[in-house]
Formats: sequence, C-alpha cells, structure tokens
Amino acid sequence: MKKIKLYSAVILTLLVLIVILQNTEPVATRLLFVTLTMPRAALLALTFLVGAATGVFLTLSLVKRSPKNK
Repeated sequence: MKKIKLYSAVILTLLVLIVILQNTEPVATRLLFVTLTMPRAALLALTFLVGAATGVFLTLSLVKRSPKNK
C-alpha cells in the first residue's frame, strides 16, 4: 500500500511539473493593492507549493489532536 501511495505521489508531482514547465508566458496577477507580473510557471508552482504546504500542516495538526485508539 505504501508503494502505491509513493508511486501515485511521484506521478502526480511529475504531471504538475509538466504543466508548470509548459506555461512560461508572463501573466499579471493582482494581489490586494499590488499587481505582479511573473511567468505563469512561477504562479502555478507557487500555488502548488502553498496548497501542498497547507495540506501537510492541516494533516499534522489533525493527527496531533486526534486521540490515539488503545
């Protein structure tokens, strides 16, 4: 089961990298009062990293809070 999870994570990461590397044209992004111009690949990578980090932190906080079954 662990190998299936590892393989699916590697495949998903490779697919995300392919999508990111295929989108290199610049894009303007408004963030509150600032407009940033960056390559779309950077925006996609940043969005992916923020989402992955949020998922990891939420999972860790839920694991710490849940009582262990005895």
